Amino acid sequence: MQDIVRMLEEKRAKARLGGGEKRIEAQHGRGKLTARERIELLLDEGSFEEWDMFVEHRCTDFGMAENKVPGDGVVTGYGTVNGRLVFVFSQDFTVFGGALSEMHARKICKVMDKAMQVGAPVIGINDSGGARIQEGIDSLAGYADVFQRNVLASGVVPQISMIMGPCAGGAVYSPAMTDFIFMVKDTSYMFVTGPDVVKTVTAETVTAEELGGAVTHTTKSSVADLAFDNDVQAIAQTRRFIDFLPASNRQEPPHRPTFDDPERQEHSLDTLVPQNPNKPYDMMELIEKVVDEGDFFEIQPGFARNIICGFGRMEGHTVGVVANQPMVLAGCLDIDSAKKAARFVRFCDCFNIPIVTFVDVPGFLPGTTQEFGGIIKHGAKLLFAYAEATVPKVTVITRKAYGGAYDVMSSKHLRGDVNMAWPNAEIAVMGAKGAVEIIFRADIGDDEKIAARTEEYRQTFANPFIAGARGFIDDVIMPHNTRFRIIKSLRMLKSKKLENPWKKHDNIPL
Repeated sequence: MQDIVRMLEEKRAKARLGGGEKRIEAQHGRGKLTARERIELLLDEGSFEEWDMFVEHRCTDFGMAENKVPGDGVVTGYGTVNGRLVFVFSQDFTVFGGALSEMHARKICKVMDKAMQVGAPVIGINDSGGARIQEGIDSLAGYADVFQRNVLASGVVPQISMIMGPCAGGAVYSPAMTDFIFMVKDTSYMFVTGPDVVKTVTAETVTAEELGGAVTHTTKSSVADLAFDNDVQAIAQTRRFIDFLPASNRQEPPHRPTFDDPERQEHSLDTLVPQNPNKPYDMMELIEKVVDEGDFFEIQPGFARNIICGFGRMEGHTVGVVANQPMVLAGCLDIDSAKKAARFVRFCDCFNIPIVTFVDVPGFLPGTTQEFGGIIKHGAKLLFAYAEATVPKVTVITRKAYGGAYDVMSSKHLRGDVNMAWPNAEIAVMGAKGAVEIIFRADIGDDEKIAARTEEYRQTFANPFIAGARGFIDDVIMPHNTRFRIIKSLRMLKSKKLENPWKKHDNIPL
């Protein structure tokens, strides 16, 4: 018995050491934590239950039979984050560069399968050189097995990918199918083909950071959602983020006790929107003054900044917030903002998170770049996402809601449950000046007549009352009451039941 116990402890010690002290020092030298250190920081102290510590690869080619490390380059298991169950895998770059093998993939698949069965989020920490070349097709099969789990888990449990080192080639497609991707500046990158291949094929000279670094993917490609300065910050923010999400699609979002009075009034909001309808204001100020304790977790803040997406709480319950940002492109919808918001709305709908929408949108961004880029189809993604969503939807129009963009932004016509407007809201086919120049084309050149017609149009249509008369706006509210009116609406909608017609799946315009 003592011999067995001694052997057990030796194997555990070897597994915990990973690739050895020298490689651990090298990992720290790059400013990176090890796989186990990351898990220790991510999970509540003492909560981690490790699985498959003794798993080894089965490859015998290229001298691999004599080169085995218990765990095979990935640490897997489950634990808690702020007391809530999560499953986790963390690739160990000190063991074969974190390269994925047949057994490495099996370990990941095991935790993903169990997460779906019990209903708990999966957090994957990626730090890998890619497929283990010595295993050939077995490693490629392992990737495909993981991809299949990503697809099956989509919309069932939240999936979060933390890119904390290299992630290249086929390896990028697993994170790409998860719900959120967080990266670390200067130490993580993602690309299908690396700088050397790019130079060979296209003659472009580019660094790994420029090609697939955290800044690139959070500001240009939108592949990643957030970029952090270091491993510790990324893990701390992931712990905060998990608190907003339900464990699975079978559960409601978590409730967090709050000291913030639901009836709190914010009189500063009465003067947030400028008198000049063409002057911008910061929509983020409204969001932070309306959500509980000003706590708002923004998603993709560096990409498509003309729309804001993120999570907050109202009366302790998680809500997804979508809002036009007049500070950028006047809040117009374009290709990037439509894709960003559509994906976010669909995630909220998957996981029973009510959606609060703040609207100040003068329309879709015009121009050949947008039209040639497919704004028609991409804009339809956001329309489709709102129209299919069955979760509670509360909409507040703060100023402009023009044309088709009014329809798209969670209007009553797309089954918006409660649609409210501030007194200065303008709900119309287009702005007064543009409308008058079309309707009264014959008067163009007569500045006095055009000015009078513009004012007439503005007085008639640039207000919320026509829409109110049709029942498309449920109420006109004072800005300072916005928080309480949203909370009352969400209370009323708590037991909402709505189902779409049966279908195998929809065919969203991708």
